[in-house]
Amino acid sequence: MNNIKKGIDKKYISFNEDMSRITYIQQGKSYSYKDPEEQVRADIFLSLIFDYGYPCKRMQLEFIVPRRTPSDLADIVIFSDDALKTPYIVVECKRKNISEAEFIQAIEQGFGNANSLSANFLMVTSSFKTTCFNVKDFPAMERSKNIIPRIPRLGQIKSSKASFYKGGIDENGDIAFDIKTVEQKDLTDLFVSAHKALWAGGKRNPSEAFDELDKVIFCKIWDERAIRKNGEPYDFQSFSNEDPIELLNRIKAIYEKGKTYDPEVFKEPIRLSPSELQTIVGYLQAINLHETDLDSKGRAFETFMGSFFRGEFGQYFTPREVVNFIVKTLPITNESYVLDTSCGSGGFLLYALDKVRKQADRMVKEGYFTEKSKQYRDYWHTFAEKYLYGIEISESIARTAKMNMIIHDDGHTNVVSCDGLSPADYRYAKHGESKDEMEAREIYNKTTIQSITGNKGFKYNHFNFIITNPPFGSQIKLSENAYLKNYKLGNKEDNWISRLMTSRNASSPKANQSTEVLFLEQCHRYLQEGGYVAIVIPDGILTNSSMQPVRDWIEESFRIVSVVSLPQFAFMANGAGVKSSILFLRKYTKAQTEAVINAKSDIQDNLWHEGYYNSAIKELVSERNLKLKRMEGLNNYTSVKVNDLDRMALKEFEKTVEYKDWKSSITAEYGEQIEQIKENLEFDFREKFSKSNVNYPIFMAIAENIGYDATARKIKGETDLDTIAVELSEFINSIENGKDSFFV
Repeated sequence: MNNIKKGIDKKYISFNEDMSRITYIQQGKSYSYKDPEEQVRADIFLSLIFDYGYPCKRMQLEFIVPRRTPSDLADIVIFSDDALKTPYIVVECKRKNISEAEFIQAIEQGFGNANSLSANFLMVTSSFKTTCFNVKDFPAMERSKNIIPRIPRLGQIKSSKASFYKGGIDENGDIAFDIKTVEQKDLTDLFVSAHKALWAGGKRNPSEAFDELDKVIFCKIWDERAIRKNGEPYDFQSFSNEDPIELLNRIKAIYEKGKTYDPEVFKEPIRLSPSELQTIVGYLQAINLHETDLDSKGRAFETFMGSFFRGEFGQYFTPREVVNFIVKTLPITNESYVLDTSCGSGGFLLYALDKVRKQADRMVKEGYFTEKSKQYRDYWHTFAEKYLYGIEISESIARTAKMNMIIHDDGHTNVVSCDGLSPADYRYAKHGESKDEMEAREIYNKTTIQSITGNKGFKYNHFNFIITNPPFGSQIKLSENAYLKNYKLGNKEDNWISRLMTSRNASSPKANQSTEVLFLEQCHRYLQEGGYVAIVIPDGILTNSSMQPVRDWIEESFRIVSVVSLPQFAFMANGAGVKSSILFLRKYTKAQTEAVINAKSDIQDNLWHEGYYNSAIKELVSERNLKLKRMEGLNNYTSVKVNDLDRMALKEFEKTVEYKDWKSSITAEYGEQIEQIKENLEFDFREKFSKSNVNYPIFMAIAENIGYDATARKIKGETDLDTIAVELSEFINSIENGKDSFFV
């Protein structure tokens, strides 16, 4: 748009009132500016004047090409003389989002025109991608060895080795191009176009194409980071008359160098052919990712990922509105250790990084340091490098998260590919352990996140904040994951009433447990005492009677800060229609947990031993057992005279259907009465516990307008989440400031 404004000021072009038509003033021609191809031509037309120095009067549009059957029109022809007798450069323009196959067709069309006009050079451009050729000095059918970095500027004698040089000066001292920043939409479209070129409609699957594009973007970023003087060419580009194999080898060298610094980013080699790599480099070589606005390139990559991963991989994306709400609410600073135990593409980590970066921006405004100072960069970059952690079970998605972080100016160092429910750190030897215990420990140690990834930062009792949306609905089976038995919530335990009735506490491993429940316990392990977890959970954890043991564990392990209910459709766009809420919890100290457990135990003991429940249940149990012993009512189920049976015959009779039906009816009759008393006892306990000295306020909220509807269509304006975030943030601050003390 800068060229457009400049072109209007210099009177090379003009527009009608609604910008629907463009007029090339000296050429005396007018075209529809609504045509995407015309928009590209206008931009290139002005670039040829301002950037290449060609006189406007030597340029013709829609020039009729002779000796073509059928006749054709060249989009732009530049002549070497004022009389317009000697064609010098032919330019073929195509719309921005042209496919790679269409671009190749455009090259053939351009060659036909350039050869017919006996032009020296050909430029084929879609704005996103530009390929230039030396037509004059090569055979008519050559399409590879005659590729040149760019067409010559006006009066340029010596050709440049490359298209893009640091500082915009080439090796001959001539004016050249430096790489440039781009707008978010154009960058998104560039990523999409490059991905489509690799996918090629089925040549490789979309996921593989995405992986390969990730690797090439990684190389592009590493090349931009390389230290080079002004006048030195960038390595990430095609050089003049270069065999594509040479380009492939140069990019692979960048890749291997980057891998030595970041071995966890990509473990697999680049799997592109020389021609494929040349194509992708053509899309990316002109852009400056490093200098492009952080928000723009981040949103571009996320938008591109969203368009690619939506569907099969939709579960890896928590809606931006939910992520923003959680991060905005929590008091995360540049010295907070932050973890996402199932980070997907890295959305929570990126928002945490962005929050800290904005804190640095505010400090610049307040005069603490300047934006270009080391202090400014260190403020958020050290946070990204040393305080921000993520775990993702899918290796390909973990790589995507790393690339997402790199695109946002880093923070990828502590993103690892591993099962987030695996143990984090080592279990050390115990004094006098047996051989079996030692072997079990050695096996255990090999499956820890630290041992698998080599990253010692994943430690229990370490993190200040955990922000996560774990996978819902799947089951972790003991037969497949031995670590299940090491989770408290992975074991079956008698409830408190059964314990008091039997004076024992039976415990045994469960056959399976849901992932969301285990992630809750894993988050507790990772948190420091006083640390916060904000976790998206299915409402079943809060409401289902079968989940009461989980709720008991939560209230013993955490101070429940808030429950924010989300609408049913919140995750429908991600393939999940489960009604969910966001649970904010603060980890208790050991003393606080003991205080809650003791308070519960005291109330339970008092109710059991001093109330009527104990005697009522015992009386029913005794009455039931007596009926079973006397076989009361059995005659209603059988014609057999039970009293006449000897011991052996009675044992045989007890195997009959009649006897079993009678016994079941007695057991059910008394079972219902006992369960009703237990329910009353549980209700009485809950009521008394709610009034105990461990009672405290919980921030409850229902969010209906969350910024998008059931079709994922965005809704403008302030949302319920915006309002709740402000109030909940104040509530959390009051807890942190000790205004909500509830332990005596």
